[in-house]
Amino acid sequence: MRLSRALFLSLLLAASAVSAHAQVVPSATARQLSLTAGGMVSLFQPDFKGDWTYPNRYDVEYPVAQASNQGLFGAGAYVDFKLSRWVQIEAEGRWQRFNKYEDIHQDNYLIGPRLPVYHFWKATVYGKALYGFSKMNFDPQGDHGTFSTIAFGGGMDVQLTKKLSFRAVDVEYQDWPAWGNSTIKPYGASMGVGYRFF
Repeated sequence: MRLSRALFLSLLLAASAVSAHAQVVPSATARQLSLTAGGMVSLFQPDFKGDWTYPNRYDVEYPVAQASNQGLFGAGAYVDFKLSRWVQIEAEGRWQRFNKYEDIHQDNYLIGPRLPVYHFWKATVYGKALYGFSKMNFDPQGDHGTFSTIAFGGGMDVQLTKKLSFRAVDVEYQDWPAWGNSTIKPYGASMGVGYRFF
């Protein structure tokens, strides 16, 4: 009798262990791969207000880096490609053509890694490091150039629906290391709306 009770209890424990193990299998897995594209509006300090310098009378004139009294407004687009939780790529284009002083304007074309730093509620705080090039028009005469650009920044995206997100803020600090005979450091902020395709 004791042996049959022990056998019955052993079978009962084994069955409950198998049942408990079956319950830990995930019922669904989250999809890691996603692609979000969106539009944004920006306000940037171009770090140039139209001043030029002549190192000596035989030399070429160079633009002078200096904070402008007028910020540049513009429109832009971005694409976020998420391969996994920690592997993400962001590409952005920005065309700053409004509120121009002396026809000075800048365009940016950048790409690089994006890192989600913190997630709370429906918001994700992220950092980014981008590289690419920028185009700049210097004056009404059409003097212009294309320059390598490094940008560091971050921001916060808020999920509105399953497909729509709101880019509440995106700040960026740029470095154009070979600009004329010096360097400029434009900076600014953007906000926008994104749509997740998958």
